[in-house]
Amino acid sequence: MRPIACMARSCSQTKEKTMTPELKYLAYTAIFTTLMWLPYILNALSRNKLSDAVGYPDQPLVMSPWAERLKKAHYNAVENLVVFASLVLICNAMDLSNAATASAAAFFFWARLVHAVAYGAGIPWVRTLAFAVAWLSIVCIAWQVLMLIYT
Repeated sequence: MRPIACMARSCSQTKEKTMTPELKYLAYTAIFTTLMWLPYILNALSRNKLSDAVGYPDQPLVMSPWAERLKKAHYNAVENLVVFASLVLICNAMDLSNAATASAAAFFFWARLVHAVAYGAGIPWVRTLAFAVAWLSIVCIAWQVLMLIYT
Protein backbone atom coordinates (compact mmCIF):
# COMPACT_ATOMS: atom_id res chain seq x y z
CA MET A 1 0.00 0.00 0.00
CA ARG A 2 1.30 3.46 -0.88
CA PRO A 3 2.05 5.84 1.97
CA ILE A 4 -0.48 8.62 2.53
CA ALA A 5 2.13 11.19 1.47
CA CYS A 6 2.24 9.53 -1.95
CA MET A 7 -1.52 9.67 -2.33
CA ALA A 8 -1.55 13.44 -1.93
CA ARG A 9 1.27 14.04 -4.42
CA SER A 10 3.46 12.04 -6.73
CA CYS A 11 5.77 9.57 -5.00
CA SER A 12 8.62 10.86 -7.13
CA GLN A 13 8.47 14.09 -5.14
CA THR A 14 9.24 12.27 -1.90
CA LYS A 15 11.93 9.99 -3.31
CA GLU A 16 15.43 11.32 -3.83
CA LYS A 17 16.51 10.85 -7.42
CA THR A 18 20.04 9.64 -7.96
CA MET A 19 21.87 8.69 -11.08
CA THR A 20 25.11 6.77 -11.24
CA PRO A 21 27.94 8.24 -13.28
CA GLU A 22 27.54 5.34 -15.71
CA LEU A 23 23.89 6.20 -16.34
CA LYS A 24 24.74 9.89 -16.66
CA TYR A 25 27.32 9.17 -19.37
CA LEU A 26 24.92 6.76 -21.06
CA ALA A 27 22.38 9.59 -21.22
CA TYR A 28 24.99 11.99 -22.61
CA THR A 29 26.09 9.42 -25.19
CA ALA A 30 22.53 8.65 -26.26
CA ILE A 31 21.70 12.35 -26.62
CA PHE A 32 24.89 13.05 -28.57
CA THR A 33 24.30 10.06 -30.85
CA THR A 34 20.73 11.20 -31.42
CA LEU A 35 21.93 14.64 -32.54
CA MET A 36 24.79 13.45 -34.76
CA TRP A 37 22.61 13.12 -37.85
CA LEU A 38 21.66 16.81 -37.93
CA PRO A 39 24.81 18.25 -39.58
CA TYR A 40 25.01 15.67 -42.34
CA ILE A 41 21.29 15.72 -43.10
CA LEU A 42 21.35 19.52 -43.28
CA ASN A 43 24.27 19.20 -45.69
CA ALA A 44 22.26 16.76 -47.81
CA LEU A 45 19.27 19.12 -47.80
CA SER A 46 21.41 22.06 -48.86
CA ARG A 47 23.08 20.22 -51.74
CA ASN A 48 20.14 18.26 -53.20
CA LYS A 49 16.54 18.74 -54.20
CA LEU A 50 14.22 18.40 -51.22
CA SER A 51 12.36 15.53 -52.90
CA ASP A 52 15.65 13.63 -53.30
CA ALA A 53 16.83 14.36 -49.76
CA VAL A 54 13.62 13.04 -48.19
CA GLY A 55 12.79 10.42 -50.80
CA TYR A 56 14.45 7.56 -52.60
CA PRO A 57 16.45 9.07 -55.44
CA ASP A 58 17.88 6.95 -58.26
CA GLN A 59 21.33 8.44 -57.66
CA PRO A 60 23.06 8.74 -54.26
CA LEU A 61 22.70 12.11 -52.55
CA VAL A 62 25.44 14.64 -53.15
CA MET A 63 27.11 15.36 -49.83
CA SER A 64 30.30 17.08 -48.77
CA PRO A 65 33.15 14.72 -47.89
CA TRP A 66 32.95 15.75 -44.21
CA ALA A 67 29.22 14.96 -44.18
CA GLU A 68 29.83 11.51 -45.69
CA ARG A 69 32.43 10.83 -43.00
CA LEU A 70 30.14 12.12 -40.24
CA LYS A 71 27.38 9.85 -41.50
CA LYS A 72 29.76 6.87 -41.20
CA ALA A 73 30.76 8.05 -37.71
CA HIS A 74 27.09 8.21 -36.76
CA TYR A 75 26.46 4.63 -37.92
CA ASN A 76 29.50 3.52 -35.94
CA ALA A 77 28.28 5.42 -32.88
CA VAL A 78 24.89 3.71 -33.04
CA GLU A 79 26.55 0.28 -33.30
CA ASN A 80 28.73 0.99 -30.27
CA LEU A 81 25.91 2.57 -28.27
CA VAL A 82 24.07 -0.76 -28.29
CA VAL A 83 26.94 -2.54 -26.52
CA PHE A 84 27.73 0.37 -24.17
CA ALA A 85 24.09 0.82 -23.17
CA SER A 86 23.63 -2.89 -22.57
CA LEU A 87 26.62 -3.04 -20.26
CA VAL A 88 25.70 0.13 -18.37
CA LEU A 89 22.16 -1.13 -17.85
CA ILE A 90 23.52 -4.48 -16.63
CA CYS A 91 25.75 -2.57 -14.19
CA ASN A 92 22.74 -0.64 -12.98
CA ALA A 93 20.67 -3.81 -12.53
CA MET A 94 23.54 -5.46 -10.63
CA ASP A 95 24.08 -2.34 -8.50
CA LEU A 96 27.61 -2.20 -9.86
CA SER A 97 29.16 1.24 -9.86
CA ASN A 98 32.78 1.77 -8.96
CA ALA A 99 35.71 3.93 -9.99
CA ALA A 100 36.53 1.64 -12.93
CA THR A 101 33.03 1.58 -14.40
CA ALA A 102 32.45 5.30 -13.80
CA SER A 103 35.79 6.25 -15.38
CA ALA A 104 35.23 3.89 -18.30
CA ALA A 105 31.79 5.38 -18.96
CA ALA A 106 33.25 8.91 -18.96
CA PHE A 107 36.12 7.85 -21.23
CA PHE A 108 33.63 6.19 -23.57
CA PHE A 109 31.55 9.35 -23.94
CA TRP A 110 34.50 11.66 -24.51
CA ALA A 111 36.20 9.21 -26.86
CA ARG A 112 33.02 8.92 -28.94
CA LEU A 113 32.78 12.72 -29.10
CA VAL A 114 36.41 12.97 -30.25
CA HIS A 115 35.84 10.11 -32.70
CA ALA A 116 32.92 11.93 -34.36
CA VAL A 117 34.80 15.21 -34.64
CA ALA A 118 37.99 13.55 -35.91
CA TYR A 119 36.08 11.37 -38.38
CA GLY A 120 34.13 14.33 -39.73
CA ALA A 121 37.31 16.41 -40.00
CA GLY A 122 39.18 13.54 -41.64
CA ILE A 123 41.88 13.14 -38.98
CA PRO A 124 42.76 9.43 -39.27
CA TRP A 125 45.07 8.74 -36.30
CA VAL A 126 42.97 10.70 -33.83
CA ARG A 127 39.85 8.94 -35.09
CA THR A 128 41.48 5.52 -34.66
CA LEU A 129 42.85 6.34 -31.21
CA ALA A 130 39.46 7.64 -30.05
CA PHE A 131 37.77 4.48 -31.32
CA ALA A 132 40.33 2.35 -29.46
CA VAL A 133 39.77 4.29 -26.21
CA ALA A 134 36.01 3.84 -26.51
CA TRP A 135 36.42 0.13 -27.23
CA LEU A 136 38.76 -0.32 -24.25
CA SER A 137 36.21 1.48 -22.10
CA ILE A 138 33.60 -1.08 -23.12
CA VAL A 139 36.05 -3.88 -22.35
CA CYS A 140 36.70 -2.39 -18.90
CA ILE A 141 33.00 -2.28 -18.06
CA ALA A 142 32.49 -5.79 -19.42
CA TRP A 143 35.38 -7.02 -17.27
CA GLN A 144 33.82 -5.49 -14.15
CA VAL A 145 30.51 -7.19 -14.96
CA LEU A 146 32.20 -10.54 -15.52
CA MET A 147 34.20 -10.22 -12.31
CA LEU A 148 31.00 -9.60 -10.36
CA ILE A 149 29.25 -12.54 -12.02
CA TYR A 150 32.08 -14.98 -11.36
CA THR A 151 33.10 -13.96 -7.84
